[in-house]
Amino acid sequence: MKQRTVYVCTKCDYQYPKLLGRCPQCGAFGSFVEEKYEDAPEPAAGGKAPRRGRVSGGGAVKIAELSAKDSPRSATGYGELDRVLGGGLVDGSVVLLSGEPGIGKSTILLQISGVLAKTRRVLYVSGEESGSQLKLRAERLGVSSDGLFIYTETDVDRIVDECERLSPDVVVADSIQTLSCDSTQSSPGSVSQVRECAAALGALAKNRGISVIIVGHVNKEGGIAGPKVLEHMVDAVLYFEGERHQNFRVIRAVKNRYGATNEIGVFEMTDKGLFEVENPSAMLLAGRPRGVSGSATVCCMEGTRPVIAEIQALTVKTSFPSPKRAADGFDYGRLCLLIAVLEKRLGLRFSDLDVYLNVVGGLRLDEPACDLAVAAALISALRDVPVPFDLAVVGELGLAGEVRGITNLALRVREAARLGFTRMVVPKRGMDIASLPEGIEVMPIKSVYELLPLFADKRQDV
Repeated sequence: MKQRTVYVCTKCDYQYPKLLGRCPQCGAFGSFVEEKYEDAPEPAAGGKAPRRGRVSGGGAVKIAELSAKDSPRSATGYGELDRVLGGGLVDGSVVLLSGEPGIGKSTILLQISGVLAKTRRVLYVSGEESGSQLKLRAERLGVSSDGLFIYTETDVDRIVDECERLSPDVVVADSIQTLSCDSTQSSPGSVSQVRECAAALGALAKNRGISVIIVGHVNKEGGIAGPKVLEHMVDAVLYFEGERHQNFRVIRAVKNRYGATNEIGVFEMTDKGLFEVENPSAMLLAGRPRGVSGSATVCCMEGTRPVIAEIQALTVKTSFPSPKRAADGFDYGRLCLLIAVLEKRLGLRFSDLDVYLNVVGGLRLDEPACDLAVAAALISALRDVPVPFDLAVVGELGLAGEVRGITNLALRVREAARLGFTRMVVPKRGMDIASLPEGIEVMPIKSVYELLPLFADKRQDV
């Protein structure tokens, strides 16, 4: 077979025979890597060349003749993960779990395998650890079951053959960057190897009805290592987030063909493994300071779950010609936009101040309904007036200073009342007072101007 060299874009999988500085398809710079391919073997006379990763689904049928029954699901034993998956693992599905090294991906998958192995046959394939290393981890986590099989292998062809022999119900591949196939001569973890191995495991899942969980590492930019097409080849993409120096971990669904996206599951890392956190709002509010300026509380929606989070802001006099803006857990561009709105509409001066914004607990807020809470934290930090401890703020802020309506307002108010908040600032537009729960004072406002009376106790020249 003849070998040829091509250059592949790691962002969109575009191929070109020469090295390019900018991808003509997706526009990414410096994303091309060198790959070596072998041309497909010539087919025999009257035959067809074999194709890897082929899904056999039979002939075409009319849509009216198909049955619309629900796909069976298997509970993982962890309600937080089942919530993210939409109710559990679907038979024949392919799930991609990604996260930084050391975040706890292998730990939670070994725990899940131990629970599933009590009723089903599970094959745990490891290309990074030996069997004795996995045994030590299993003893520490208390995982032991006759239905759990360990297979240390990196050749995807041998893995498929072992699945044919063992006939497991669930397969865990840890990780996709360590697997390789003979049809591609490049090293494991390359674009072509990741694509070919994922295609082989996907075909195995669809043809035999096996649930496959693939572990994927992330690159320095925070994306999943390998081609972007890898995320399109799987049924669900889960991100394992959290700081390695903190005990809390968050699993977030960014793609799910069998459930809702943007659902989160919260876990706590201990020496005995990962444990569920059933009340993440109480966890995120633990240790919230009282009587300190720059702290505001918001109720955001993570999928179908309302979560109370604390936003902290700090403003200090800058010593540079250009003030610094930093945001952790919040979009940097959105922060600059909100600062511009406060300067233009309220006359507040941030131009000579460094601004720092932080979302406590490692949570990332990307919902527009958090705008008003960020604005309250910024005003509080600038005027050095604390936001009332029993007050929660929610609402989207427009460029004209108007407060726009948001969804699921009743759920947010109910969650705030459950955690002991007695007052809540909400948008007046689109509010149905009859649907709001009792026991908490609702303060509807139409513009950001009406937020200023909360900080009227102590004013500064701005």
